[in-house]
Amino acid sequence: MVTKQFTGSPDDADLRRADSLARQIFSDVANKWALLIIEAVGDRTLRFSELRDEIEGISHKMLTQNLRMLERYGLLVRTVHPVVPPRVEYALTEPGHALRVTIDGLCDWTHRYLGHIETARREFDA
Repeated sequence: MVTKQFTGSPDDADLRRADSLARQIFSDVANKWALLIIEAVGDRTLRFSELRDEIEGISHKMLTQNLRMLERYGLLVRTVHPVVPPRVEYALTEPGHALRVTIDGLCDWTHRYLGHIETARREFDA
């Protein structure tokens, strides 16, 4: 699959502009639940209940909303198997896998600087 480059207005790709499409995408995709869903799915195919079990604290409603948003943005594919009861599975698309690389970097950064951040928080709060 080849990813097409954005050919719209440069203003639509400017994250600094409040009315840009890029800002809307960034805002939606960079929420904690979306990031955790992308990280949880990884290279696997998971069912809804498996995802809910993987992500502690996520409600049924928030998982549903974020799965729909990620599917809408083409980062996740939803497959419904015609069986009774219906079986629905989720997997990352190529752009979803590319975003996961960035999320993995953020996770690595968090682990690397967790001690530093905790110390800074304690000192600030004192």
